[in-house]
Amino acid sequence: MLGLAVSVLALPALTVRAAEQQAVEEDVERIQIIGSRRNDRTVSESTVPIDVLDIEDMATTGQLEVSQILSNLVPSFNYPNSSIADGTDHARPAVLRGLAPDHTLVLINGKRRHSGALLNLNGTVGRGSTAVDLNTIPTSAIKRIEILRDGAAAQYGSDAIAGVINIILKDGDGGSITASYGEYNTTMDGVAQLESTSIDENGDLAFITSDDRTRNDGGVTTISADWGIDFSDSGFVHISFESRDRAAANRSGFDPREQYARDENGSLDPRELTFDRYNHKFGKAKVEDIAFFYNMGANLTNEIELYSFGSYAQRDGLSAGFYRRAKDSRNVPEIYSDGFLPHIVSDVADQALVLGVKGEIGEWNWDVSANYGKNDFNFMVTNSLNASQGANSQTSFNDGNLLYDQMLLNLSLDTMVDMGLPNDVFVAFGAEYRSENYQIVAGEEASYITILDEDGNPVAAGGAQVLSGFSPASAVDQERHNIGLFFELDTDFTDDFNLAFAGRYEDFSDFGTNFNVKLASRWALSDELALRGAISTGFRAPSLAQTSFTSVATVFENSIPNEVGIFPVDHVAAQALGAETLTAEESVNMTLGFVYEVENFNLTLDAYRIEIDDRIVLSENISGDAVVEILQAAGVNNTQRARYFTNAIDTTTQGVDIVATYDYELDNLGSLRLSAALNINDTEVTELKENPAELTALGDDYVVFSDREISRFEKGTPKNKLNLAAVWNIEDLQITLRASRYGEVVDPSSNPDNHEVLKANWITDLDFSYNISEDLKVAVGANNLLDEYPQDTVSNVGYSTFNQIFPYSGFSSYTTDGRFVYGRINYRF
Repeated sequence: MLGLAVSVLALPALTVRAAEQQAVEEDVERIQIIGSRRNDRTVSESTVPIDVLDIEDMATTGQLEVSQILSNLVPSFNYPNSSIADGTDHARPAVLRGLAPDHTLVLINGKRRHSGALLNLNGTVGRGSTAVDLNTIPTSAIKRIEILRDGAAAQYGSDAIAGVINIILKDGDGGSITASYGEYNTTMDGVAQLESTSIDENGDLAFITSDDRTRNDGGVTTISADWGIDFSDSGFVHISFESRDRAAANRSGFDPREQYARDENGSLDPRELTFDRYNHKFGKAKVEDIAFFYNMGANLTNEIELYSFGSYAQRDGLSAGFYRRAKDSRNVPEIYSDGFLPHIVSDVADQALVLGVKGEIGEWNWDVSANYGKNDFNFMVTNSLNASQGANSQTSFNDGNLLYDQMLLNLSLDTMVDMGLPNDVFVAFGAEYRSENYQIVAGEEASYITILDEDGNPVAAGGAQVLSGFSPASAVDQERHNIGLFFELDTDFTDDFNLAFAGRYEDFSDFGTNFNVKLASRWALSDELALRGAISTGFRAPSLAQTSFTSVATVFENSIPNEVGIFPVDHVAAQALGAETLTAEESVNMTLGFVYEVENFNLTLDAYRIEIDDRIVLSENISGDAVVEILQAAGVNNTQRARYFTNAIDTTTQGVDIVATYDYELDNLGSLRLSAALNINDTEVTELKENPAELTALGDDYVVFSDREISRFEKGTPKNKLNLAAVWNIEDLQITLRASRYGEVVDPSSNPDNHEVLKANWITDLDFSYNISEDLKVAVGANNLLDEYPQDTVSNVGYSTFNQIFPYSGFSSYTTDGRFVYGRINYRF
């Protein structure tokens, strides 16, 4: 996919830096990097919608993660919350235009970024997908972010259905050092503080509560720096570093359940009165991140340039699962007399390296590059046990690793050709080779083993409580490769009318071939108004994780734990339940809009429609006595439910993006920049594929994809989102006020009567920054200034034990942690 970069060569390309300098000197817009391989187009001249965010935009959000920054600034980008979701708590996926996380292609300097190894499996937005971990990229390394809001598989290959995010790294001389600290200072709406526990006249537990619970936690310390130097006309090097230490934020309610067995007289254990009932952790996980990036370019000769960039990131995460009570069968009282809260520990290492050369031969530009990326996600479990091992069980476990890596080789060439048209035609073509590998490495035996009695039955729950380790039967080492051939034609038929055409042929070793095309055009009706539009086909190859992942783990559904197995489609258990070989998703993208610019005002409107056939989804947890018999016949014991990936649905997503900005000079009162951005988005499941005959034969209750799963696709992300911002600069002071309205979303249940509807809500952010000197700036601010929360689950869908313990839905499209207050200091040199 490449950054095919292309003369987009925007890579640490010295020529592009020169073009950008010239653009600034002429007071015109930046040269675009994505959307076309031509490097002489500005953003406003693009045939497709592109957002450009620079480092100044990002700094005023007060956010510390790239995904959260994009969510604050781009209305079609959403970064939903998740908690008690295993590895997803440590690497949350994000979505563009309400599609899956793996429908958005991520580039760095125009080169494809590798995906993360984590497969999101729990009931969150993005269930069943893998995604690029944007938060391994430090903000200190970023010069700007370009977001192409259009299908681009014909240009860049698989995954570019919802759009493309291209992160441009800093280059050149100079640098900065930034330190920031913030924490949550909040009052939890609708969640009462437990004051005391007593026993009522019936001998049952009674609780006295007071006003809404207040919290000060989740402190985040970030230290970042970058430094670069130019070597005259010969090249540059720029290095970046970021360290982020985020403490956990806990928004759980108290646990009203009886924790201990009653005595022989039926009386409560006296320990019930002193037990700490805030025994769960619900909120942002504890995460420690450290990341390094470098970006460099050098002229080898007058015609040849060398470029390279790379990264290394390390993340250590800690989250929790469900509390195991003292009297639970999954507890061993000899180890945990009061029960225990098991923890999931992640150790994630991420690395990437790109090396390339480019230059000119006559009238031709050429670019050759090699690109390697790897993500290693290790799971560990602490403060836990293997109940089947009894009092001899260890309490910490190594569950194993998920690994994904990719290698790309790319060649692209471009030139201007006289074809007898009014203007020369830009011609680009090239080839790419990509190799991928996905592995599941088994954990230690105690993490997955189940001890059996003499009759072959489990003596108790086996495996590490909260997350069983990967067994040798789950171990995977799968690889594939593909070859891509691409071309692009672009010309101005007149000074006002541009037409571009692109095509790409792909040949995958595991599922066959694919050919996609794209036609895009721009017609300037006047100096102020231009129409633009595009139509394209696209595809997304099934990820190696989707074709090969195998695991058996405890999954809670409607607060009930079940042993659920995930099997690849070629596994005998999956095939017995109707699984078929996965095929690629195929899409048709259409967009039509206009650009209007006059003096200090800019307005764009782009309507879009995205039709996707054969979407790859994770099936329903298929259960029942008949399923257990099928699994046992397939050699899978101690598993009550099973699921697999399947091309189950077709969807249509349509909507509109509207973006407006206005710059206003206030004379002696400085300047004011106003902006408004609106995304209206609707996804419908237009076809549910026929239920497999193997399930239909078992009865009407056996379905591969349920109404609840359909609701996640159609209602799990906001149907509309509005971002408003005002930035006031007066002398050395800058005040930024942002207000975002998140539309209604639904957290679906297996029972439609229990769907949790999260109403639309406004979130307000405020940032004050002051230049103490030319080089030193300080800032203070608050995200979610008014301390807004979604409706609490008890008042929204009715009381249940776990609605009490987990008071807010993980489907909330904005924070469920409350007000975040921060301070920041930045020194530039």
